[in-house]
Amino acid sequence: MVAATRSRSGSHRARVLALACLVVLFAAACGSSSGDSAPDQPRVQRDQLIVATTTSLNDSGLLETVVLPAYEEQFPDVTIKVVAVGSGEAIAMGAKGEVDVLLVHSPADEEQFMADGNGTLRLPFAYNYFVIVGPKDDPAGVAGAKDAGAALASIAESGSVFVSRGDESGTNKKELEIWRSAGMTPEGDWYLSTGQGMGETLRIAMEKQGYTLTDLGTFFSLQDTSDLVVLSSKSEDLKNIYDVIVVNQNRFPSVNASSAEQLAQVLVSRAGQAEIAGYGEQEYGQPLFSPFAGSLGQY
Repeated sequence: MVAATRSRSGSHRARVLALACLVVLFAAACGSSSGDSAPDQPRVQRDQLIVATTTSLNDSGLLETVVLPAYEEQFPDVTIKVVAVGSGEAIAMGAKGEVDVLLVHSPADEEQFMADGNGTLRLPFAYNYFVIVGPKDDPAGVAGAKDAGAALASIAESGSVFVSRGDESGTNKKELEIWRSAGMTPEGDWYLSTGQGMGETLRIAMEKQGYTLTDLGTFFSLQDTSDLVVLSSKSEDLKNIYDVIVVNQNRFPSVNASSAEQLAQVLVSRAGQAEIAGYGEQEYGQPLFSPFAGSLGQY
């Protein structure tokens, strides 16, 4: 298994080398343990892969439509179990060795996960932009804001309803990060915390005719039942990067690291990146994700 703990601030060259190492060494299982577990250790279920994924990837349909079929075609003997939760909960499950691989978008938490030795490989595979959505008449004037921080400040100053997931997910962490960058702590009757996933939070925002921060995939999947509109433009503070993380089998002996590495291979391969690049274009008129690994160089 490739031990490649990478922070988002790591050099371009380091990422390229990690990706090249991943692809070259996968054929040899990257050093993953291939023998049976010792009698006193939990046994690896090599015919099952447990994937903890953020709800935004799951709700967008990317996994079910693109990623899992591609994996199953190459590795038909492995049964995949998907656990769709917020990134925070997914990472917590990984830190207990309850899953084999993570598909998440919470950079600071991911970096801590790797620093704690809970993962052996972390690679980006896709990105898109969070969007701020709200009512068409836009009472807070979000559409005219220069960036996400200014947009949230306008919402707070106008007293317009803002609906937060409040669930420690990657989306929730990003929202709180933007509030901090704007020098504000959201509180008051106008600020609602649902403690729910993105789909339910969007439904509540629609009912309240309020604003919320969402991933584009989930928003598009519900747009036929929503009258909310996208009001933000792409800005650096809304960039949303998805990583695949292989959980450390040395720390958690029951982890199926070999199959987890194979899933990572599918995600960062040329074919996988091409599928990610085109996903959503036919149905929604624009791709929901941009391939990330391909931007690190040819492989």
